[in-house]
Amino acid sequence: MSDFSTSNRRGFITALAQLSALSAISLSPLRSLSAPLRNSSVSIVTGPYLQAVSPTSMSIRWITSNNSYGWVEYGETEALGKKAHAVTDGLVNAHTRIHEVVVSGLEPGRQYYYRIASKEILDFQPYKLIYGETAHSAVYTLKTVDPQAIQTNWLVLNDIHDRPHSFGELIRHNGDAPYDFVFLNGDMFDYQTDEQQLIDHLIHPCTEAFARKKPFLFVRGNHETRGKFARQLKDYFTNPGGQYFSFKTGPVFAVALDTGEDKPDTEPVYAGIVDFDQYRMQQAIWLEKQLQLKVARKARFRVVMMHIPPFYSGDWHGTLHCRKLFSPLFDRYRVDLVIAGHTHKHGIHPPVKGEHSYPIIIGGGPKEGKRTLIKVSADANQLAVKMLGDTGAEIGEYKISSR
Repeated sequence: MSDFSTSNRRGFITALAQLSALSAISLSPLRSLSAPLRNSSVSIVTGPYLQAVSPTSMSIRWITSNNSYGWVEYGETEALGKKAHAVTDGLVNAHTRIHEVVVSGLEPGRQYYYRIASKEILDFQPYKLIYGETAHSAVYTLKTVDPQAIQTNWLVLNDIHDRPHSFGELIRHNGDAPYDFVFLNGDMFDYQTDEQQLIDHLIHPCTEAFARKKPFLFVRGNHETRGKFARQLKDYFTNPGGQYFSFKTGPVFAVALDTGEDKPDTEPVYAGIVDFDQYRMQQAIWLEKQLQLKVARKARFRVVMMHIPPFYSGDWHGTLHCRKLFSPLFDRYRVDLVIAGHTHKHGIHPPVKGEHSYPIIIGGGPKEGKRTLIKVSADANQLAVKMLGDTGAEIGEYKISSR
C-alpha cells in the first residue's frame, strides 16, 4: 500500500501546476523566435510574363516580394472563372518568390483572359499555415498556338547587353504589325550578377513592352554563360524543351541552338569550370535527330536561330566549332535560314557555293545607331525577313520561296 498521503499529493499537484505555468512562460519566446509573425503584404515585383506556348497550354511566370502561394485565374471572358496552380509530386508549389504556372487544357488558337494572384505565407509550420494578404495583377489576354495556321510572324532581338531601354525602343518599330512571339537571340546581358539584374535589365522591360500579352523565348549568348549568377538563369525562364529546343510555328520548323562560349574551354578566365565543346557536340547529335523528324521534313521552311553564327564571325574557337559541328547538318538537311547575332555588325549573307548553302542573317547592336529589329514572316509560299535599324527604317531584306 502506498504511503503517499493526501497532503503530499496536494502539494505535488500544486507544484506540478506551477511548473507547467513556468514552462509555458519560458517556451513562449522560443516559439516566437522560431516562427515570427509579422505585419506585411506581398507585392508583384515583376510580371506576369508569358513563356513557352503550345496549342493547349501557356507558361506564365512572375516574381513576388515575399514567399507566397501563387495561382492563375483565367477564362474565355473577362469574368475568368477558372483557376490553375502548379503541382510537383503531389505538392502545390508554394512558399516561393519565383512563380511559374502552366495553364493547360486550353483550346488551340484561342484567346483567353487571365490574371495572376499571390497570397503571402506569413507562417509555415508542419501542421499550421497562416496566410497574409493577396496581390492580384490586372487582367490581360493571351493566345494559344494554332497548329493549323498557315502563317506565322515573329520578332528577333539580339545583343542588348544590359541596355534595358532598347527592348521597348526596338519593339516599337514593329508598330501594329502582327507577331506571335519574340525571340531573344543571346547576349541580353554582359554577365549575370544577381536576380535584380535579371528583373531590371530584361524581365521588367520585356513585360512592359510586350510580354504580358506575347510570349518570348530566350536562348543564351556567350555573355549569358558568365558571372556568378549564370547558373541560376534557367530558373527564371521557360523554353519548350530546355536551353536548346525546337518548335513548330505555322509553316516553319524552328530550332534554337545554345552556342556557348566563343573562347576555348581551357582559357584561364574560365578557371576550369566550363565544358562547352562537349555541350555543343551533344547538341549536334540532338540537332540531326530533330531535322530527321517528320514534322521537320514536311515543314515548308526550316529556320535555325543561334547566337554565334557559323560564318562571318572571325576565327574564334566558338565560331569554328559551330561551323564544324552544325554547318554540315544545315547543308545536309536543307536548312532554309540561319539567324544569328554576336558580331555587333548587322549583315545579310546569301548562300555561298562551297561554304554554306543557306543564307545567314546577323543582327546588330548593342549601341544606339547599330541596334536592329529582325522581323520574320512566313506563309505556305514564302519566308521573308526584314531588318530594321535604330530609326525604324528598313536596312535589309531577304526572301525565300517554298521548295
